[in-house]
Amino acid sequence: MGRGKIEIKRIENSSNRQVTYSKRRNGIIKKAKEITVLCDAKVSLVVFASSGKMHEYCSPSTKLVDILESYHKQSGNRLWDAKHENLSNEIDGIKKENDSMQIELRHLKGEDISSLNHKELQVIEDVLEKGQANIRDKQDEIVTMLRKNVSTASRDGHGKWVSAAHNEATGLQT
Repeated sequence: MGRGKIEIKRIENSSNRQVTYSKRRNGIIKKAKEITVLCDAKVSLVVFASSGKMHEYCSPSTKLVDILESYHKQSGNRLWDAKHENLSNEIDGIKKENDSMQIELRHLKGEDISSLNHKELQVIEDVLEKGQANIRDKQDEIVTMLRKNVSTASRDGHGKWVSAAHNEATGLQT
């Protein structure tokens, strides 16, 4: 007596789905082994569970890489070429951007500026002046903070100078 056919659709109950996956995975691996032995076929099988766990089978004395190479030769499709091309294009773009930034850095350092026209030199001068202004502002901020700390500092009980923040933390008064 044979088994009845079941409708092929996603099994909603996760426990039942896992049991079915395990049994069918073992079944398909068994069939792959059988076709390898019976027909001397080269078989490679990779199965990923919904959890991401991988199960694989490859014919004895055969490597997955060899099977993929045969696939590439037979079909003319290179599985990795598109991805490789995209990565190569991205690398080329990053290299061009890096080269451009290296040139800009040399210009900002005053190197290789003989080939620049008046407008390009003016842009560099403006950038440098803005940077110099930012540096002056930061220096002023630091000096102001240091002056504030010195004016609020006092000596501790041992004759050492300490800041007001230290006094507050230790309970000393200025």
